[in-house]
Amino acid sequence: MKILVFGAAGAIGQEITAELLRRGHSVVAVTRTGAPVEGQDVQVIQGDAADSASVATVAQGVDAVVSAVGPRRGSEDDEESLVGAARGLVDGLRMAGTRRLIVVGGAGSLEVAPGLRLVDTPDFHAAWKPTALAHARALDEVYRAADDLDWTYVSPAALIEPGERTGSYRTGGDQLLTDEAGNSRITIGDYAIAIADVVESGDAVRRRISVAH
Repeated sequence: MKILVFGAAGAIGQEITAELLRRGHSVVAVTRTGAPVEGQDVQVIQGDAADSASVATVAQGVDAVVSAVGPRRGSEDDEESLVGAARGLVDGLRMAGTRRLIVVGGAGSLEVAPGLRLVDTPDFHAAWKPTALAHARALDEVYRAADDLDWTYVSPAALIEPGERTGSYRTGGDQLLTDEAGNSRITIGDYAIAIADVVESGDAVRRRISVAH
C-alpha cells in the first residue's frame, strides 16, 4: 500500500512510519518543514495538515493516510491547533478523493464510567487537559461528522510511553482499557503495531477504537 504519514517527525509518528516500512509498505512522511526525519530512510515531503489545499496536493493517489499530528509547536491554543488539523485533513482528503484515514487520537475522552470521561476525573493531570480536550473536540466535531470518509480514530491507553515492542495489545471501544491492577498503559512500539494492523485490515471504519496492554 502507498501510505502517507502526517506528523512523521514526532515520537509516535516515527514509530508508526518505521512499522509500516518494516511491513513493506510504500511510505511517504509529511512534515511541516520537509526536513529529513532523523533515523528514518523514508521519503519526506512538506505539507501542513491544517491546510486543506496542502493535504489535497500530497494525498493524491495514496491508499491511506495516517495522522500522527500533535499540537502545533509554539501554539497557545491546543484546541485550535488540533481541531484545525482535523478539519484540514478531512477537507483535503475529500478534495483528493482519498477515503481512508487513521488518526492517532487521545485517551482523555475515553469513558471510565458511564458518562464520565477520563479527562473529567479529579486526578487527571492539569497540564495534559488542554490537549485531551482538543483531541476530544476533533473527534466529536470533525471526524464523527465525516460520514463520507473511511476514518478510524485510535485512542491509546492513559499512558503511552517508550518501551518494549511486544506485538501484544488489546482492543476496545469508547471505554478506557485497564489491566487487573487498574493500570492503563501501552508502549509506543505496540501502539504503532496496532495502527499498522488497522491500516492493513481496513476494519473499524467510522468509529473510535482504543488499544492497551
